[in-house]
Amino acid sequence: MSINAVQFQRGLSMNDFIARYGTEARCYRALYRARWTRGFRCPACGERARSRFRRGAQVYYQCRACRHQTTLTSGTVFAGSKLPLRTWMLAMYLLASTKTNLAALELMRHLGVNYKTAWRIKHKVMQAMTEREEMRRLDGFVQIDDAYLGGERNGGKPGRGSENKQPFLIAVSTNAALERPTFAVIEPVRTFDNATVSDWVARRLAPDAEAYTDGLACFRRIADAGHAHTTLETGGGRAATEVRGARWVNVVLGNVKRAISGSYHAVRQAKYARRYLAEAAYRFNRRLRLAELLSRLAVAMMRCKPHAEPKLRMATNFIG
Repeated sequence: MSINAVQFQRGLSMNDFIARYGTEARCYRALYRARWTRGFRCPACGERARSRFRRGAQVYYQCRACRHQTTLTSGTVFAGSKLPLRTWMLAMYLLASTKTNLAALELMRHLGVNYKTAWRIKHKVMQAMTEREEMRRLDGFVQIDDAYLGGERNGGKPGRGSENKQPFLIAVSTNAALERPTFAVIEPVRTFDNATVSDWVARRLAPDAEAYTDGLACFRRIADAGHAHTTLETGGGRAATEVRGARWVNVVLGNVKRAISGSYHAVRQAKYARRYLAEAAYRFNRRLRLAELLSRLAVAMMRCKPHAEPKLRMATNFIG
């Protein structure tokens, strides 16, 4: 059997991670480069000239033009954290490099912190991933499917419309021959109706995208939006997942569901489904450059605004 080049590519090994990020100073330099790739720039006025001084253990930068003072982590998702930067970098490495998912409980054991701290770290990292994925639009040939997260709880309405389930749309773009997936969008929706699908299409499909879907009635809005749309006769059972034009969306969907159900004891999908699904999409969309995953995640973390725990817990699955 031939070796899958994507599955067997070299990533950032634990030895390499320790060599690059094993000390607080190295983590500081890595995050400095992630925030200010071309050197310091004042977050208030944009000027480059600055002076540097210490206040206790904290390093401050003062803009020489407007005298605004800032630190490396102020204004970012790291703001207010008292954890060492090497703890953050280790958490980011573990969450980015895992092939499936890493629960907060397991992260707690790896980092040597309490559960609440591990939960905050994980959700801040997932929030940064979510924000990076929110603007993604798919072009070319796009396979789209409807799916549900959850449904394990007893009671309530069964089947479609159950309050125990979180509906979401998953879309995978492929190359021209429909043989290789390129990027994915995985996003929760309120329901599968015409208005919801029309809004999703406007935000998530590029003008030249050509869609392949099953016969769900609301998917007709894709053609109404001006996209070429092919409705597939998928039938049922296992054979439906192998239909040309639907294979890759079903492969990715199966991987996402197995990763979530296999890694987490329970997911509050009514509040946090957007983050968990975006986490899966983030890693999938960067699977071809595993060695760069941590450095790219550091940039995402530095661009993510502060999220204190109350804000993290006031999450919503829907935009607007």
